[in-house]
Amino acid sequence: MRSICLYFQVHQPFRLRTYRFFDIGADHYYFDDYQNKRIVRRIATDCYIPANEVLLGLINEFGSSFKVTFSISGTAIEQFQKYAPEVIESFKRLAKTGNVEFLAETYSHSLVALNNPAEFKRQVQEHTAAIKKLFGVTPTAFRNTELVYSNSIAGQVLEMGYKTMLTEGAKQLLGWKSPNFLYCSAPHQRLKLLLRNYQLSDDIAFRFSQRDWSEWPLTADKYVTWLNNVEPKQELVNLFMDYETFGEHQKAESGIFGFLRAFPEQLIKTGKWVFRTPSEVSEDLQPVAGIDCPHPISWADEERDLTAWLGNDLQDEAFSTLYKVSDTMANVSDPELHRDWNYLQASDHFYYMCTKWFSDAAVHNYFNPYGSPYEAFLNYMNVLSDFLIRVNEYAGNIPDADEKAASKELKAAKSETVVKKKKMVAKTAKSIVSAAAKPAKKAPPKTKRK
Repeated sequence: MRSICLYFQVHQPFRLRTYRFFDIGADHYYFDDYQNKRIVRRIATDCYIPANEVLLGLINEFGSSFKVTFSISGTAIEQFQKYAPEVIESFKRLAKTGNVEFLAETYSHSLVALNNPAEFKRQVQEHTAAIKKLFGVTPTAFRNTELVYSNSIAGQVLEMGYKTMLTEGAKQLLGWKSPNFLYCSAPHQRLKLLLRNYQLSDDIAFRFSQRDWSEWPLTADKYVTWLNNVEPKQELVNLFMDYETFGEHQKAESGIFGFLRAFPEQLIKTGKWVFRTPSEVSEDLQPVAGIDCPHPISWADEERDLTAWLGNDLQDEAFSTLYKVSDTMANVSDPELHRDWNYLQASDHFYYMCTKWFSDAAVHNYFNPYGSPYEAFLNYMNVLSDFLIRVNEYAGNIPDADEKAASKELKAAKSETVVKKKKMVAKTAKSIVSAAAKPAKKAPPKTKRK
């Protein structure tokens, strides 16, 4: 039988409160507790609890024929513990079945793999420890934030001991090849790769309730037919999506929970497919080819690259300023600084600064709590400026010569940031206005399914 790998990402960032310039140096708490609690409670009710109940029902009915995979970011786990402990208990019930695999990822849901290998490793270790403590299992497969992947990241992941990794089946990665096979990293062949079938995944995640889609409404019968029509020699289909698809992005009234219940049931009853976890797939199948990826890819937008997070001067400035303190933070034991360091690394903060206006603008606007990328940048940089002051003061209290040197560097970095920020604001505001004035590029026509 052929394999289906059904994987869900669970993530919630700690959202920042409105933090003004005059708060810098005066108020060291950055997070909007009210919004964080409100949003997590709402999504727990609308998505996590009912979706977990559907999956638990499928496991109870079909046993080992149905398996599912999750990665849950550290920031999501902390918010569940703080605001919705019933979600943790619900995931624990799933874990006890033995039919669920939990993947390793970065604790902060960060892009640190692009910047600092030591911090990348620290975050993965922190996340692995959290998963083991909660669910009693040690992850054996890895999923990087936003499915970001490259040859360099593959090497880091393999060095950490993981033999299986998930990423996007991007066209620039595959060319003419199909994502429906197991692959391996070309330069690091011991690392096996599961590639997302983005068309079949996005049919659920993004198009399910689009009434102008030529295939609406998407029924379980129709979807199972599409899966059965996959070329018989293609032995694996990877369906990867945000778990918030169910009940949050696609509302309950759209029929999404009925679909989640029905399509696995119908697929299993065909006798042609079995649900497997990434680690099982890695054990059962052999890679058909090596994949070379010199430049990072992701699962975001049409480009499947990094431009959703690092595509303009605002994002680049915020990202580089944050990671100037990596080496100093490696020696910080203060729990509040460590907490803020984790929370400020979440990829969401850089996503909010995106200035892409065209076919993916609606998706970005849906997830963005700010009125503009400019506002997101200003708010984040105000927070970051205060954070740098605190790290600077902490480093200055350590009598180690290297730490004093780091403190001096941080002080200079802060002064430089203030100057750069003023220039950046003017430059970016101009570019945003200019981009908005251009006629919007039409989205490509929706692909009609066969």
